[in-house]
Amino acid sequence: MGEKVVAGGIDLSDRQRYRRKLQQCLAGLGRLLAEKRFDRPRNLMGLEIELNLAGADGLPRMMNAEVLERIASRDFQTELGMFNLEVNIVPHRLSGRVLDQLAEELRTGLGYANRKAAEVGSGIVMIGILPTLAQHDLVSANLSDVDRYMLLNDQIVAARGEDFMLDIEGVERLTCTSASIAPEAACTSVQLHLQVTPARFADVWNAAQAVAAVQVAVGANSPFLFGRELWRESRPPLFQQATDTRPPELQAQGVRPRTWFGERWVSSAYDLFEENLRYFPALLPICDDEDPLRVLDDGGVPRLQELVLHNGTVYRWNRPVYGVVDGVPHLRVENRVLPAGPTVTDVIANTAFYYGLVRALAEEARPVWSRLPFAAAADNFDTACRHGIDAELQWPRPGRAGGITRVPAVKLVRDELLPLAAAGLDAWNVEPADRDFYLGVIEERCKRRVNGASWQADTYHRALEAGLERDAALAATTRRYCELMHQGEPVHTWPVGFPGAHS
Repeated sequence: MGEKVVAGGIDLSDRQRYRRKLQQCLAGLGRLLAEKRFDRPRNLMGLEIELNLAGADGLPRMMNAEVLERIASRDFQTELGMFNLEVNIVPHRLSGRVLDQLAEELRTGLGYANRKAAEVGSGIVMIGILPTLAQHDLVSANLSDVDRYMLLNDQIVAARGEDFMLDIEGVERLTCTSASIAPEAACTSVQLHLQVTPARFADVWNAAQAVAAVQVAVGANSPFLFGRELWRESRPPLFQQATDTRPPELQAQGVRPRTWFGERWVSSAYDLFEENLRYFPALLPICDDEDPLRVLDDGGVPRLQELVLHNGTVYRWNRPVYGVVDGVPHLRVENRVLPAGPTVTDVIANTAFYYGLVRALAEEARPVWSRLPFAAAADNFDTACRHGIDAELQWPRPGRAGGITRVPAVKLVRDELLPLAAAGLDAWNVEPADRDFYLGVIEERCKRRVNGASWQADTYHRALEAGLERDAALAATTRRYCELMHQGEPVHTWPVGFPGAHS
């Protein structure tokens, strides 16, 4: 969401002015693309991880302000809920020992943050959804005390005009209502950025959309919400429902949700920004003084502040990003599919798999998106969120014959996608030893059919079998998760259950 926003009143003329301003920004983007003003390829990647705060009892701690004050590092920032933080790793060139460097920086940064959190009786948890979160934790009083979150909440609530309905049916069913967007704060994810040239943007975005389901299948880590076992990756349905500005009547009309997968393959970054303007009313109609077209006429580079702000309120799983660094504009694909955790090794394995796979698929002569209907990619994403490592996905048949077949995600990954990811990492000139180590983690998950979500669910059921009540079982699972997370061995090696417990 970028800069801090000042919470002032918004009146009717603001929206119309903002809409005109957005159109000017879009025209400005079109000109920048036409005039080929964008940064040359620099193979830059960036990584952000949203984190939870929990105590030794496994329960959430609403104290990000105190913890951040102690961490006192610009790498760590607030997130939506008071039990959230975000860590940002500075952009790296995608080559050489980058994977091991990222792992080392994350271990150091998270270790330091965890020690600082411990000084105030808290700790860092890297997980998709904290299993011990209760409905009473996710209320507007527990939103971070930051103007932009308050304003965003007020605007989404006003646009919707009624309570948010959560209704997710998975292993169990959860139905409840919320008067604010606070439940969205339960979703903690990993965001992977890749700077691309305009000419490459569409291929990279399409490739990222095609493999989103596979990322979720191998990386799922969010099976619980409010004491219920739901989907293996419950963040997407939760995120969609917790930010849904559409009352049921607008949903019935087919109005698009602000959290969405999309509906078509694209041919340019412009397509996505244009869709955002066409389909989504402004939530934060805050105008900048810049006249983007005049800036362009004068040979400058516009910041396109309104376009950037609006883009930040449309929650695509792969989002286009426009940025300006040192006076030079660039485009990025921001991949928002993955949950946080379980360990640094797992996060970097997911990262290696994504960057390798997207590079290889974007360069194929007959790209997967020319052979896979977009609706099938969207359906795959849904299936992977529901079933995780056990998902069966639709995928183009190998060879010239064509057609679509259904294949277990683990088989697809092992037979077809891991070799592609390895070739993609080679194309980035990533160190072969790192390539093999991190892709080996993905392969082992597939072999053993284990990821964070399956481990959480299996361990929780062990706790129930041992006679614990539901809440106690979730807390015990969370404490054990934290213990193993800090030991740092990848999740496929984690023993299920509790040491010393008789199974």
